[in-house]
Parts: sequence; C-alpha cells; structure tokens
Amino acid sequence: MITTNDIIYKTEELLNAATNRYQITTQVANRAKRRKYEDIDIIEDPSMKPIIRAILEMADEITKPEIIQD
Repeated sequence: MITTNDIIYKTEELLNAATNRYQITTQVANRAKRRKYEDIDIIEDPSMKPIIRAILEMADEITKPEIIQD
C-alpha cells in the first residue's frame, strides 16, 4: 500500500529532476488523462487515482532509467 508520504516524496523527486516545473506538471496531467481513458476496461486498484499512478510512474522513469531500457 502506498502512503501519502510516499506520494509526496515521489512528487518531490519528479519536480527536482525536472528542468521545467510547468512542463513536467503538464506531462503528468496528460499522462493521467490518457491513462484514465486507456484503462477504462481494466480495474486494477480503484483507490489509486490516475494522477497518482502517473506521478509514481514518471518518477520511477526519471530516477531509474534502467526500467525503460531494452
């Protein structure tokens, strides 16, 4: 289970790694919006909102680039 402190920590990681806070904010919002409509048929964890999932995913992608490498 992800706590509020985990979400805040990941958000700070994401903002600190970004060169432009506005751009990263809009990227997170767009990813959350896209995921909301893509995952309409998938019922994973109803307590995790798309915006939280987007923040966690993007923070992991920035801080752990080996995740997205081939």
